Amino acid sequence: MKNRKTHFLLSLLALGIFGYLLWIQVNYKISLDFNAKIPEGYNSLGIDVSHHQGKIDWDILFDTTNVQPRINFVYVKATEGNNYLDRQWKYNRKTLLELGINHGAYHFFQSKKLPAPQAEHFLKHWEPKENDLPPVLDVEIEGFDDEDLRHKVKRWLAIIEERSGMRPIIYTSKSFYLTKFKGHFPNHKFWIASYSRNPKIQSDPAILHWQFTESATLPYHSTLVDLNVSKIKFRSSDGY
Repeated sequence: MKNRKTHFLLSLLALGIFGYLLWIQVNYKISLDFNAKIPEGYNSLGIDVSHHQGKIDWDILFDTTNVQPRINFVYVKATEGNNYLDRQWKYNRKTLLELGINHGAYHFFQSKKLPAPQAEHFLKHWEPKENDLPPVLDVEIEGFDDEDLRHKVKRWLAIIEERSGMRPIIYTSKSFYLTKFKGHFPNHKFWIASYSRNPKIQSDPAILHWQFTESATLPYHSTLVDLNVSKIKFRSSDGY
């Protein structure tokens, strides 16, 4: 009798756990592949990567029988400052081009250094291709003051657009966007990082992408990865 009662209680517990996990997945759209809650109401899902993710097996990530939901776009770190080249950039770039994956390059901005040498360094290593996504300037570090920061960012953006014919996007935190950039870059789009609060990018025409977590699991890899959602509906091979 005691064993039968124990078995019954364990069965109830297992059923309860299964029911709870099912309820979570239905109501909160938990991705078991990424171990992350995916915000609803957006058109695309993307990742951004650097050497921190190590050598990525892109073939397995883009096999739709392996990973769901599907990754629609990728941004890859290329450069930082005026002399640093990400050690996985060449491999990531070459492989994503071969696979025909929607992707773009980003430069991590050193806000207290001159912008022109940083732009030249980025252009030295990023050769724009026909189907590239717009390049991105990653701005996370305070400048000497906000006016100095904006001036340097504008200079970098102008050089890249003039030389490549592509208008870059600005990646930054929600705080930086609201206090330093909003209203000062009317001709540029933004990509906002906000992990604890929904920035409601649907109501702001200046924002295209939202990085909603930095601690998702990269499927089939022993590393974490940033996840992003976008207003943009990415096409199969030719960007947006």
